[in-house]
Amino acid sequence: MSKTPDVRAVLHAAVEAVGGEERPGQIEMAEAVQHSLASGEHLLVQAGTGTGKSLGYLVPSLLHGRRVVVATATLNLQHQLVERDIPALKDAARKTMGEVPHHAVVKGRSNYACLHRVREGAPDDQGTLVDVPEGSLGAEVVELREWAEEQASAGHSGDKDSAPSHTDRAWRQVSVNHRECLGASRCAHAQECFAELAREDAQDAQLIVTNHALLAIDAIDGVPMLPEYGAVIVDEAHELAARVTQASTDELDSAMIERAARRARAQADGQSADDLSDASDALNDVMVRMDEGRIDAVEESLQEVLELIRDSARATLSDFPKEDGKSEPDAARQQARGMVDDIRKIADRMASKGETEVLWMSAGQRDKRLHIAPIDVSASLREKLFGEKTVVLTSATLKLGGGFDPVAQSLGLKPGDDDWSSLDVGSPFDYQQQGMLYVAKDLPLPGRDGLEEAQLAEITALVEAAGGRTLGLFSSRRAAERAAEVVRERLPDIDIWCQGDAQLPELARRFAETPSTCLFGTLSLWQGVDLPGDTCQLVIIDRIPFPRPDDPLMSARQRLVEKRGGNGFMNVAAHHAALLLAQGTGRLIRRATDKGVVAILDPRIVTARYGSFLAASLPDMWRTTDREIALGALRRLDEAAATP
Repeated sequence: MSKTPDVRAVLHAAVEAVGGEERPGQIEMAEAVQHSLASGEHLLVQAGTGTGKSLGYLVPSLLHGRRVVVATATLNLQHQLVERDIPALKDAARKTMGEVPHHAVVKGRSNYACLHRVREGAPDDQGTLVDVPEGSLGAEVVELREWAEEQASAGHSGDKDSAPSHTDRAWRQVSVNHRECLGASRCAHAQECFAELAREDAQDAQLIVTNHALLAIDAIDGVPMLPEYGAVIVDEAHELAARVTQASTDELDSAMIERAARRARAQADGQSADDLSDASDALNDVMVRMDEGRIDAVEESLQEVLELIRDSARATLSDFPKEDGKSEPDAARQQARGMVDDIRKIADRMASKGETEVLWMSAGQRDKRLHIAPIDVSASLREKLFGEKTVVLTSATLKLGGGFDPVAQSLGLKPGDDDWSSLDVGSPFDYQQQGMLYVAKDLPLPGRDGLEEAQLAEITALVEAAGGRTLGLFSSRRAAERAAEVVRERLPDIDIWCQGDAQLPELARRFAETPSTCLFGTLSLWQGVDLPGDTCQLVIIDRIPFPRPDDPLMSARQRLVEKRGGNGFMNVAAHHAALLLAQGTGRLIRRATDKGVVAILDPRIVTARYGSFLAASLPDMWRTTDREIALGALRRLDEAAATP
């Protein structure tokens, strides 16, 4: 039996395989992760941009000898791991290990084409199987069906990410969720099923890549989505609490109930489906009289209608014909039953809401909708994830206010406990030399009515000095659009792109390819966008990104913290803002050769008491409040970038 190779040797070979450069922080991280996996001690690792953290945890995971799950927040990172990092690592490891462990990807069932639906058709609104929808949707569905058959013939994955370009509506015509699935024991196409084959493949894998949501469903909700495992690496761990909350959030509106009732009417006996439809109308009548926002005390009329929906859905379920196990499975009936059961469970959850959950109503363009979510997921994470598995959490932003405790607490780890440790391996970048943080101390405080002339004039001056090359991160769509409008008018020679002008990947591509342009946008640009080089030499942040005071979930969390004797503002609002600020400022320096300025137009960073906490959460750039110094630095960068 060959000796297990040293983590440093495999890491060195893997870094060479991807054409990277070995970093001291990467080595330190790999050895710490190896120790954590061996000892069972949880680990938090902050690994700055450029560290190469993916290989820093993949190498010890591959060498661990037992199954490790890697969970990411974004598809981009998952794609990078599966398509680049893991194959390169395995190729490198073969030189020192001989045989390398198998790896697999696990996604939710709806991410795979369903061959039963492809071949038998999808139910329409009445629950009748339709071969091909009409119009442009039909053309998309035909193309997806042909692709799915080609995937089945070639033994490929049938994964949504490899499908031809399509709309979400078209994909729903060729896929099913877990409730709509007939089950492997009853489906005539089970032997070819893409989702089942993916799960069988995962059973043989030592390294499994998945996402935060599936990890939450498996570990916290107790729904088996993954093969048995003892250790998990959570990348992009600053997103974990939000993704777990999102996975545990339910929604209900009258249209959902009516749609379920319509499907059930075609499949179930009796009149209960009509009663469910009436309950839908009753919910709409109640919500019309309600204001959007958090619902602290459920009024009697809403309580009664939620109970009516629950009971009507339960009665409807009892009217479905009993399955005898002999007749051919009915996909339309299965889907209708699943929709009604979803309605029953959600209505029951809302009707019996306790202190640990928050209920609120939102108002869309067409209708109003109820939402329910857990206020705090830390206890669930501590008991069901950290209490059962060895967990390594890593991200470029895990330290807030200069320490790990705020993030650790939000995830259920208690400061001072000896079951976890933390490590900051730094960044290979010299932030003091590469970046400047300018806070516009002399600007007025941001107002409730959006950007005022002082902020608009500052944005214009900064963009002009930078010669474009600006990523503008704004707290609202209205602010981004207003800034774009004004800067276009005042600097007509500089192209300004604004979120909404085109799809975000297209805007990012245009921005990256034309360095003298600007890209203005909101939350989706604050994190996960990689724009290295001269294309981004100025990042503007219009204000501290505190959550809105009327945000139902955040305000409920603040109130819960205060009820427990803590500081709700610091523990919720300030932590939320610090994390986004760290992510936003992190857009500037993406490579060792990048240089630039982050300009924050909110003086509270240097004037408010909580400002020091926020400032300590940011990269260690050279800092100034002198406007002329910042403008001068931008002009010099512009000249250097324009010089051949």
